[in-house]
Amino acid sequence: MIGRYTRPKMGAIWELENKFNIWKEIEILVCEAHAELGDCGITKEDAAWIRKYADFTVAEIDEVEKVTNHDVIAFTTVMAKYIDAELPEGAEKPSRWVHYGMTSSDLGDTAMCYQLVQACDIILEDIKQLGETCKRRAFEFEDALCVGRTHGIHAEPMTFGMKFGSWAWALKRAQTRMEQAREVAATGAISGAVGTYSSIDPFVEKYVCEKMGLTPDPLSTQVLARDRHAQVMTALAVTAATLESIALQVRLMQQSDVIEAEEPFAKGQKGSSAMPHKRNPITAERVCGLARVVKANAQVALDNVALWFERDISHSGAERVAQADSFTALDYMFGKMQWMLDGLNVYTKKSEQNLWRTKGLIFSSKVILALVDTGMTREDAYVVVQRNAMAVWEDIQQAVDGPTYRERLEADPECPLTDEQLDAIFDPWAFLTRKGEVFERLKGLEF
Repeated sequence: MIGRYTRPKMGAIWELENKFNIWKEIEILVCEAHAELGDCGITKEDAAWIRKYADFTVAEIDEVEKVTNHDVIAFTTVMAKYIDAELPEGAEKPSRWVHYGMTSSDLGDTAMCYQLVQACDIILEDIKQLGETCKRRAFEFEDALCVGRTHGIHAEPMTFGMKFGSWAWALKRAQTRMEQAREVAATGAISGAVGTYSSIDPFVEKYVCEKMGLTPDPLSTQVLARDRHAQVMTALAVTAATLESIALQVRLMQQSDVIEAEEPFAKGQKGSSAMPHKRNPITAERVCGLARVVKANAQVALDNVALWFERDISHSGAERVAQADSFTALDYMFGKMQWMLDGLNVYTKKSEQNLWRTKGLIFSSKVILALVDTGMTREDAYVVVQRNAMAVWEDIQQAVDGPTYRERLEADPECPLTDEQLDAIFDPWAFLTRKGEVFERLKGLEF
């Protein structure tokens, strides 16, 4: 069935209509498999009749479930009504073969894995689109100077394109994890109570799974082991954390004291009800907030792995909420991130201006290497470099318009560096002579 369905939107995957349609297909395929196998009284004509007339409405299932308190029995009851409705009077009812030899988990777990595959396919498309956007914008800003920060403090020069490039690589890793999770999720089990095939031939499981693009579980215990689902949910959580990391960078860069980048601000958009000048990073903040939900739901999936003996249903209600919420939230987050990063306003002049805000302190690593090259010990060189750097830092803290770092080094009698040497050191591009290798690797990145 994989490849044959029209991919629904993410929200629709988790609606009852989609779930019951998958249930219907599984039940029909099981009947067709029995007819093919000839292991019971169902004929191929019976199976064809069931495929033609099997149907349901969610409202009818809900009404029956109020009485049965069992969703699968409510579903098969309603479907049987439709299958038998058009029969000639006195004819044997083909509906008696529906759910033959099966248990509820055969139906529910196989269908849930199919839903997970549907949902993973959407997330994989999301990752591909955003990854390609980040790669494209990385080359757009390959030569846009900015300062790199560690611990939030100015460190050394880099280019803005490297930020986008690192995000692209993170999304590639997310794609790999999601592909692995999809493969693990694409599993079915129709093996009967406690997984012994006591009332159903393994051929039926193989037949159904093949038709649906799933792989039969080699040894299910009535339920599919929830480590599979946990792998999917943890992949979602790590992906959400990746988006959170990118969104947090945007929030940091949009601060008034930094303002090197800013999420799009649409015409007519309002920032603050009290302060009309505000342009707040609300989209990035929304992504960061929703990431907490997806990450928290991974814990639900991990807790669902441990079940009593061959099965219980402690996992059931929790995963129905957590899976739907996580996939829907992550898909929404990707939509917002695509809009934000595709239209991200990058202020290259401000980035380059910020690079010089610390009056040349970011060149200290080059200074110490140059001093060592003159014959100084590293310890002695460190003293010269740090002494002058701290003097500049004190001026910056006190908002004093004092000498730059280079000017202090030039005036220091213990610093033997020539003007020519200092010219080479205080060139930001001297830090980036090998950036071509980084972008050459990025050229080969494919989603």
